[in-house]
Order: sequence, then structure tokens, then C-alpha cells
Amino acid sequence: MANRTVVVPDLGGAETVDVIELSLAVGDSIDIEGSLVVLESDKATMDVPSPVAGELVSYLVAEGDSVKVGDPIAEVAVSTGSESEAEPAEEAPKEDVTTLSTPAAVTEAEQPAPEVKPDHAMPNPVIDSAEAVPSALDTDVYAGPAVRLLARELGVTLSEIDGSGPRGRIIKDDVNNFVKHRLTQGSAGQPAVSGAGIPAVPAVDFAQFGPVETVTMTKIQKVTAANMHRNWLNVPHVTQFDDADITDLEVFRKNLKAEAERRGIKISPVAFIIKAIAIALQENPVFNRSLLPGGESLVQKHYVNIGMAVDTERGLMVPVLRNVDNMGIWDIAAAVGDFAAKARAGKLMPADMQGGCFTLSSLGAIGGNGFTPIVNAPEAGILGVSKSQMKPVWDGDEFQPRLMLPMALSYDHRLINGGDAGKFLTQIVRLLSDIRHLAL
Repeated sequence: MANRTVVVPDLGGAETVDVIELSLAVGDSIDIEGSLVVLESDKATMDVPSPVAGELVSYLVAEGDSVKVGDPIAEVAVSTGSESEAEPAEEAPKEDVTTLSTPAAVTEAEQPAPEVKPDHAMPNPVIDSAEAVPSALDTDVYAGPAVRLLARELGVTLSEIDGSGPRGRIIKDDVNNFVKHRLTQGSAGQPAVSGAGIPAVPAVDFAQFGPVETVTMTKIQKVTAANMHRNWLNVPHVTQFDDADITDLEVFRKNLKAEAERRGIKISPVAFIIKAIAIALQENPVFNRSLLPGGESLVQKHYVNIGMAVDTERGLMVPVLRNVDNMGIWDIAAAVGDFAAKARAGKLMPADMQGGCFTLSSLGAIGGNGFTPIVNAPEAGILGVSKSQMKPVWDGDEFQPRLMLPMALSYDHRLINGGDAGKFLTQIVRLLSDIRHLAL
């Protein structure tokens, strides 16, 4: 028997991740590609598969540990001569260290310099302006590129933060907690008052009213909450509403059932909605922009990447379909199904949730008459779709039963005015009401 040390694979852009689950017990057998541990980044959970078949000798990490690419996580005993065993690496004097890799991913060492890019959010205005410019001392602190970039986005001076990571390393939670503290305490350490920040919600002892349970939020839930708060504070939201007549679309979609089964694809209304959004983004480029920090310049994007919100047990995830303008309905439907399955199985990589231009949030399968979605900054807009309902619609002579889809378009009023938003939403309604226009 020979031992193999399995290490953290390339994580597709994530710098550090948390170990949230050990999948096996010591002594358990494991097949190639069997799950060893489950890791969680700010945006996704992912299984680390074993590169060899054998028996788990020991774990080199514990639940709750923070790890990075290349860190050892487990020892696996492999039978000598096994087909799954690879040749030992020349650098390893005793054991072979097997690194898993994702071909399209980029390692941490290859990440670009932590500059503020067009697709990042504005600095948080509730941080005192005197502290909004990162200090030169930040170059001496122990923090990775992703943490430095987050600090720049939020206007935080890293040298003022105590790191809670290994050897005092500053992690993203440290930055977010620092910002939360400043929001509630103010820059002078005093409780925030009107005009100096946001008043804190008073603490309540809920146990005095009945039985309670304190549940720790997942990392994804905490990051989602922080992002929603930041987006709501930074983006002046406006929401416009309309209904699309999807009666003919549904007839056409149901007629595709046999073809969908033959292709092994589930085709839902979401595929048609995403295609309509892609066309509307091309013809209304004002929605395919992002405001740069400082508010004096904007970026006009010439690609069409659309995020779709997926509700999972661990929290909200938004995988991004890339180059949707070059995809047909079948391609979109396949991608939607693949991403939704990966999200719910915890197999999305951080890179799968980056680079979006616009987001679709669909509650059609859940219900409701409408909602006001929050813009996913630095994107300029988001479309919220609720459950379609049969309604009487006047055709000029009489009322006809028509299947109506309620939609809500939220947008950043700094970049988009009401007239532009009206044209954008009206075009989506027209495309969905007569899907022949999707082919033009």
C-alpha cells in the first residue's frame, strides 16, 4: 500500500475557502472521483473528489478550517499497482502530492493585480469619507488579492483590521465585520445617528416570548445579506411593472415536449425569457452598462452574459450564462438545467458566477403576483418574474382568456431613465407575446 496526499484543487478564482463537511470516516473505501470533503467559498459550495481509489487513512483538515489551493486535506492509501495510481512526482521524496486541477480555471498566483475593475461595485457611502481611500500601509498587511479588492470596493483601510485567519491573515469576513461595526458604531466609535450612518436595530431577547433556536448562517447566506445591503444602499432603485401575454408561447413550448425528451432537455419558460432579455440588451445597450467608481465614467459592455438566480438549501446563487446572444433556445435550456442542477448539488465554481451583465430572478414555480427585485450591482438592471395566471383580456370586441406573466424591472436610476426602461420592458413583453420575433 502506498499513501497519497490529496490537496485543494484549483478553485477557479476563489482565494480561500472553508471546510464545511468531511464526507468520509477514517478507514472508509473511496472510488476515483468520490467526494472527500465539501468546501464553501463566498459564492458556492463544491465537492473535492479523490484522484485515486483506495482507503481513507486520515484527514489533514477539520470542519471549519480555512484552506487555499495546494493545502493538503487528506491521506489516501492506494494499492500498489492499482490502475488508479499515478507515477510519483519527482519533487516528493516520500509521498506523491496529487493536485486536482480545473483546466479552464486560473490559479491564485495567476490572478491579476487587485485593481478596481468596471464590473465592481461603488464604494459604500456610509463609510466616513476620510477613510474611503486605502492607506499605503495596506501594502504591508497580510491579505490576498480578493480581500484587497473587497476592501477597495467598500472603502476600507486594511491596516485598521485585525485578521482572524491563519497567522493573522485578513479574510473577507474580517472586512465585512469591520464594515458592519462602522455602520452601527460610526467612525468615532459612537452609536450612529441620523446623518452619520444607519441606526442599529435594537437587540431583542426573543426567548422571553417563547422557545427559540439560534442558527448560524452559512457563508453564502452571510455574503448574500451583505451584498443585498450594499446594493440597496448604493443603487437608487426604480421598478417598473408589466404583463406579457405568453398564451401562444406556452402552446408552442408544450408542443416541444417530445423533442425535449428526445434531446434530454427540460425546456421551461425561463429559456425563452433569457433569450428575450439577450435581444433586448443588444437593442437597448443602456442596460448593458456599469458605472465606474467615482461616478464620472461608465463601461459599455459588448458581450451579453445573463445571471439567473437559483434558490438552494445553502442560500441564493446566481450562475451566469455567457454569450447568450449567440445561443438558441435549446442551448439556453440545456445551460439553465445544467447550472440549476450544479447549484443545488453544490458543484458551482466561483468562476461560474462572475461576469454577469443582467440578472433574471424567476419565482414562477413558487407563486406570487409580483415582487421588487434588488439590482445586483454593478449590473444596471434585474428582471423579476412571478407566476403566470389566466386572466380576461379585452381584444377590442370581447374579453378573451389569456395567460399573463407578471414582470418587474428594477434598474439603477443613475444609468437608466424611465423612458429607456419602458422601451426595454416593452420589447421583452413584445418578444414573449409573439415568439416569432425571437427568430428575427
